[in-house]
Parts: sequence; structure tokens; C-alpha cells
Amino acid sequence: MTTPASEQPQRVSYLGPRGTFTEQAAVLYAPDGELLPHGSITASAEAVANGAVDAAVVPFENSLGGAVGETHDLIIHHLNLSICNELVIPIEQCLIVPPETDLSRIELVLSHPQALHQCQRYLQRRFPNAETQATLSTSEAVERILSDQPERAKGRGAAAIAPRRAAEIHGAQIAETGIEDDHRNATRFVVLSHSDHQPTGNDKTTIIFTTANRPGALLQALQRFADAGINLTRIESRPAREQLGAYLFIVDCDGHRLDQGMSGVLNQLGAELERLRVVGSYPHAPHA
Repeated sequence: MTTPASEQPQRVSYLGPRGTFTEQAAVLYAPDGELLPHGSITASAEAVANGAVDAAVVPFENSLGGAVGETHDLIIHHLNLSICNELVIPIEQCLIVPPETDLSRIELVLSHPQALHQCQRYLQRRFPNAETQATLSTSEAVERILSDQPERAKGRGAAAIAPRRAAEIHGAQIAETGIEDDHRNATRFVVLSHSDHQPTGNDKTTIIFTTANRPGALLQALQRFADAGINLTRIESRPAREQLGAYLFIVDCDGHRLDQGMSGVLNQLGAELERLRVVGSYPHAPHA
């Protein structure tokens, strides 16, 4: 683990294009920074690894859909980067149309597959006969409906599902807001960098570890946190990619790695576990 970061990054990559929830998180994290969109989560994270940017804002988990596998696999298997911050963004989807669109003529709705899934019941109720079409991003969906001849939309009314910011950026009209089926939906984003964050007094730490393949091994590891009075806020298993049935565990817990209690537990686990990696300590994000 490198020395905790103390300066706000100037160059920040994110999963683009502009107008996505990831860009919204990037703006919130670095409002005065240079924000650079990339075509994938992997590309945005690799930009940190190769020194092209100072940090990357990437989706980590969703309150409804769970872990973002691509981000977890990058952190676990491919890139030796630290988590230095987190942000929680409420997911409010909007029905977006070209100006002066008659909603009764909507026959095609475009969006990212995840957004279409999040609004499935709304679409069945509001536009039961409309065709849905997947795009690479919600922002691209807005661009498509504003073009002169959207693909497969000639002669038909087309709408997009996207964040409010996408409509503002592209000059489209917001027809309806809050169309997601579950209004409790929120996405947790993490910021990847070469170092983590200084202690703030309200911190979280993420670790990755493996245990021996014997009864009680995982329980013994988790008991160390309980004995020290450290609360675990999340535990997730991921394939170790070694053989079928081999797993790693990624755990979030309250506290900073430099705290006395936490450092004692981590030192103890480092001597007992087959593998232990501290991904980073960072401030708790306010809940959405």
C-alpha cells in the first residue's frame, strides 16, 4: 500500500460518454478537474495504471443489481490500484424525447440495457406496444433520437431513457422523470488511484483475501473483525480463476487501515491467510 493521497486529482477518467451517471459521479468527485471519457470501465482504469490520468471513477455496485463484475475483476485480477474514495448516486431515469414530440406516437424506446431493465414495468404500462432497442450508453440513446433518421426509427416516434443531464447536454426534452421501477435504486462508484486516502475519522476499508480450504476458515477470518469490534458492511465472493470451487472474498469494513484496531486485525490476518490485499481506505460516502 502506498502513501495516502492528499491532493485532489486534476485528470480523471470515467466510463463515457458525457451525460451518463458515471460522468455525474466524476463531476461530483472532481468538479474542477479535467474529466476524460473512455469507452469502457477497463479503459478508464487502465488510464490510471499507465499514468495517463490521476484517477478513475468506476461503478462498483448497484443497490438492485449487485456487484459490477468488470470493476471487481479489474481490481482483483488485473490492476494493482487502490480505492481512494467512493460516491453514491441515486439512479433517477427520465423519458427523453426530441422537442415537440407527441408521446402517443412513441413506437421505439432506446437506452442502455440496464436502464431498459430498470424501467421494464414502466414501459409495459406506458408504451405496451413500443419496441425497445439497446444502445451502448444512455447518452448515446439521446443522441440517436435527436438525429434526423435514427436507426429503425423512420416514420416512428422515438424516445430515450437516460439521466436528466443527458437531456441538458444534448438539448432534448424531458417528458417524464422518475420512471425507474424502484425509486430506491442507487449506484456506488469508487475512485481508483495509485494511493488511498488519509484518515478522516469516518472511513471504510476494502480488502481481498483467500482462506485455506478447511471447515471454519472463513469464520475464523471474519471473527477477527468481530473480536476487534469492527463492523463488516459488505462481503462478496468472486471466482479465484484457479479451479472450480476456488474463491476470493472482497470485504468492506468500517475504519481506516491506519487505525490501531484495524491495523492489528490486518497484521494478524496477514500472518494467517493464504492471501491478503488491502485495496484501500477512504471516506464513507453519504447514503443516497
